[in-house]
Parts: sequence; C-alpha cells; structure tokens
Amino acid sequence: MQFRTQIRRDVRILLVGEPGVGKTSVILSLVSEDFNEDSVPPKCEEITIPADVTPELVPTLIVDYSAQEQTETELIEEIHKAHVICIVYAVNDDPSIDKITSYWLPIIQHTLGKTHRIPVILVGNKVDLVDYTTMEIVVSLMNEYPEIETCIECSAKTLRNISELFFYSQKAVLHPTAPLYNSEKKELTSECKKALERIFRIFDLNNDATLDDMEMYAFQKFCYDSPLQPQALDSVKLIIQRNAVDGVFNNGITLHGFLVLHTLFIQRGKHETTWTALRKFGYNDDMEICNDYLCPLLNVPFGSTTELNQIGFDFLTCIFVKYDQDRDRCLSPEELQRLYSISPAIPFSPVSFLGVQTNERGWLTYSGFICQWVLMTLTDVNRTMEYMGYLGFPVTDDTNQLKAITTTREKKTDLAKKQSTRNVYRCHVIGAKNVGKTTLCQGLLGRTLQMMEKYKSEDLPKFVVNMVEVYGQEKYLVMQDIDLQRVLDILPTSEIVCDVACLVYDTSDPKSFEFVARTYLTYYQTLKIPVLIVGNKSDLGEVLQDYPYQPSAFCSKYKLPPPHIFSSTEKVEREIYVKLATMSAFPRFQAAWMIFYRNSQFRKLGLLDSESVWLKTSMGVALLGSFVYILYRILHPNVLRTQSH
Repeated sequence: MQFRTQIRRDVRILLVGEPGVGKTSVILSLVSEDFNEDSVPPKCEEITIPADVTPELVPTLIVDYSAQEQTETELIEEIHKAHVICIVYAVNDDPSIDKITSYWLPIIQHTLGKTHRIPVILVGNKVDLVDYTTMEIVVSLMNEYPEIETCIECSAKTLRNISELFFYSQKAVLHPTAPLYNSEKKELTSECKKALERIFRIFDLNNDATLDDMEMYAFQKFCYDSPLQPQALDSVKLIIQRNAVDGVFNNGITLHGFLVLHTLFIQRGKHETTWTALRKFGYNDDMEICNDYLCPLLNVPFGSTTELNQIGFDFLTCIFVKYDQDRDRCLSPEELQRLYSISPAIPFSPVSFLGVQTNERGWLTYSGFICQWVLMTLTDVNRTMEYMGYLGFPVTDDTNQLKAITTTREKKTDLAKKQSTRNVYRCHVIGAKNVGKTTLCQGLLGRTLQMMEKYKSEDLPKFVVNMVEVYGQEKYLVMQDIDLQRVLDILPTSEIVCDVACLVYDTSDPKSFEFVARTYLTYYQTLKIPVLIVGNKSDLGEVLQDYPYQPSAFCSKYKLPPPHIFSSTEKVEREIYVKLATMSAFPRFQAAWMIFYRNSQFRKLGLLDSESVWLKTSMGVALLGSFVYILYRILHPNVLRTQSH
C-alpha cells in the first residue's frame, strides 16, 4: 500500500553536462532504439514515457538541458523541478569529467543546498570509443558527494546500458539509497535502523527478541504478499550467520541479524526489498511515518463521539498481553517503557495515571490501560489512531485504524429516543471550590478520602475513567472535573454538553448549594441533559442551605432526581456511579434510572423519599408495564449489542 504523502505520481529525470557529451543522443537512443548521428538536434524536447512501459510502472519525464539554447536561470529552474539529475560526461573527454566537480555538482548543491536529498547519477557516455573505463575515477567521488546514487557507463551509439540508465534513474527516485545506507561508513543510517527495529518489534509477537519461523512467515506475507518457503528461510539464516555470529539465536533471527539482512539487500543493489517493507509501515523518503498512515481521515459529525470498538479492544488487549511478560495483569514501568519504545513517547502524561486503576505499587492494570485508551479515543481520536499506527495496527489497502473506531450517532438522536447507543459516557462534575469534586471523581476508582490524603488536589487529573455496569452491560464512565470558579463565569460549550451532569455541593456548608442551583438554572435548565445533584461530605452532617429552596425541594420543583447523599471517608459506594451511567444510557427516561434498583434500595440510593412523585402507586403499574416493553426493545440483541472484551 502506498500513502498519499509518499507517492511519486511521476519521475522527472534531468540530463545535464557539457556540450557534445551526447546527452541528447542518449535520450533519442532510448526512445527510438536507434542511433542516427546525422540527425541529432542541439536539444531534445521533453519526453514522457507512459507508466505501462517502465519497469516501476510510473510515468517518466525526461528533460534535456542545453547550454547553447538555455540560460543558467533556466538550468536552476529545472534543477528545482527534477527528481533525479544525470550528469553526463564523455569517457574520452577529460575536461567533461573535470567539470563534474568544478561546475555541475557545485551548482546543484548551491541550488538545492549541501544536504539536499535529490539523487545524482554520473553517466559516462561514448564507451564504444575507448577500451578503458572511467569508473575508478567517478566512483571515488561517491564518498565525497553522498548525493551521488550510482555511476554507469553507456553508449548511445551501440545502445549499451541505455535502458539500464533510465531504470537506475527511476530506482534512485523510488528507492533511494541515501535514507537507508551510509556509503562512507558502509552501514545503515540511524533512521533506517530505528524504522527496521520498529518493524522487527511489531512482528516479534511473543516478545522474545527473536523472529521465529512463524513470525518470519507473517513478516514475509504482510510485506511482500508472498509465502516464504522453509528451505528459503533456512538459506536466509545461513547467510545471516555467515555475516553476523549473533544474527541467529535459538533458530530465530535476532534484531542484529534482521538489520544485517537488510544491509546485505542494499549492498547487493536490492534497495526495493527494504523499501517495500518500510513503505508497508508508512515510511516516506525522509524515513518519517506518513500522516495519512497514522491519521486516516475521520469525519465526526457535531454531537457525535468516538469510541473504541471490539476490533480496537482486541488489538490493545494483544498489545497489553505481549508486554505483560510476568503475566501479573499489570505493566511495570519497564514493561510500559518497552511497550511505547517504538513510538515517539508514552502518549499519556504522568498525572493521567492517577485517573485510572493501578495496583498498590502504582503500576498500570489492564483495566487502567484500556481506560487510558478509552479516554484518549473520546477526547482526541486522531492521537489514538496515530499511536495505534506506531504500535503496529495493520494498515493495508482494505483496512486501517478506522476499523477500530466507532463514531456514535448524534446526541440529539439519543435524547429523542431516550436511549443512548454509546458505550462511553461523559460526566461533567461541577461545583464550588472545596465541595469534594476531586474525591467524588477518584471514588470512581474505589479510592476513599483516606487514600487520597497523600495527594495534593492540584496534582490529580481532571479526568477519571473506569468501567461500570448498566443492566449487565459494560460501559465506561468518564468523569471530568470542570473548573468553574464563579457562576458568573462563562463555560464553553465543550464543558457544558455531556451525557450527564453531576452538580456537587457540600452538605455541611450552608452557602454551598446556591452555587449548584445557579449553575443548573444558568446552563442546564433548558437542556435535555440528565442532571444529578450530589450532596457530598455527608459524614460531616447536613445543614440548612442559605437558598430559597432546600436541595430536595429544588429537585422536586425542577423535576430532577432527589439529591444523592455521598461520602467517601471510609468506603466508596459504587451505586452513585452506576446511577450516573444509567442516567447517561437512558437520557430523559427517568423510569429507567430507577427500575434497575430494587424497591428496598430506593431510599438508600436517594431515588425515593416520602414526598417523591416519581413512583406514585396510582401510576406504578402503567409505568412498569411501559418500561418493561421499552426495556425489551432496548436490550434486544438487534438493538443494543452487549459489549465484551
């Protein structure tokens, strides 16, 4: 598969050199396969060779420069447009050879810069007139000028090496040597080594630092789309062992052996073999991974969100298992570092690890690992796809990271149907300073107030993610601590719109509830977003609030669920998080928020009190009947797929 940022739509070959060296004759001999010395014009018009008659199946434009008919300004323009430059000299004309270093290479460097990446080919014409070679002279220039890709001698008169010249020119553009190999040091470039190591690590599925036979078969099939016969693989191993003592270990090819193998490919002129593998993994001529490999175009409509689907979960699970070498279902710092070593960096900040589940040593658990990716997919899906690409998500003509991502339907549709098809719910936690928003969010991870004493609130993340169950289905709840200093402050739309809003006040602070009430009236009264008011710090007691309505009366007046009284001093009750997720799953369908719980739990969970109008006996039977019917439709397999991973 080729990527937009690395595809050459054509190859533009520029021939330059001193007058009389035979540049035009070389072009005409290629086109006509004949040589007519009497009808050679001073300059050949630009020629286009169709893709279907070129070895690399790419249209090729051949441009002839004539100092007799063109100016140096025009030469500079052509140098800028060229993909490869052939400096033609006559093997029987020493001054034309001298001009290679005294004029042609310097003007190319002056035009493109000394570190330019445009390949140069030295072409010695008229070999039919001499019985010696100039190769020793020009090959020595390759160490001094790294842009020189290769050297070749030819004859326009006898057609010797004419077709090969243009084949090498195409090859120099499509499979350049410079990004892969340092000719002076006779070794792979550091960028090439890094890229090949990434490919090696991706195919090292059992993470044992060698590629066994099955892993080599997988590499061969994916990169070259052809099987690797056992006899051929044995021959490859023998070649590696002859060139590197440590290239094969326990009958598997080591990283050093893998690099040696590709060094041999390049030294033997088979650059395309290495480039084919690199192209499959998104590398361009600058040995950088293409943007369209990392971030395929994804259109997310307004009001929709992005989630990992089962393919995404399966890929990430395989990655976790691969690097969890001690099988403790946690990633130690060393394992985590190794996992992301084939990407630019760990994509998650150190503070974000406090927003997901870790073990007692602070190591990332499997659940925490998945939750990090769930959050990143929700907030920055392009970054998710980028790092999936780095980690080796298979990108081919038929599939890419989009296969691992689901775009949810628009929020307005969920609200209209009173049912969400999402699996990741965003809960915005809003309240005045010091009401306990941070402890409420951290409670999603089962952390009590005592557990949180060792942290400073400013050192904790704004996002906390964990899995909750809604009607037996696994969902992810993302709680975001919204920083609203004053009710008069204006919240951006991104901090208002969510799946459920959690407005928090301190039951022991008489001035706390007013902030919550005004926030609701300012932002959520006219919206259809579910809202749960939470009275935190209930262990400190409950006092009358300095507001015209007490919390229960306020909720009753605006048809909100009764306040949920909460405390995480000694233990954390998960019911509040299940409630928030349930409200997200069934927006504007209040019966669903309660039917999940048994009647005996209603009072405990704050969903029913003596003055509640939610479940009057007179409407109980009708409400329950309606709910059962709707719930059947919601939970029917054809309507809502149970997610498992």
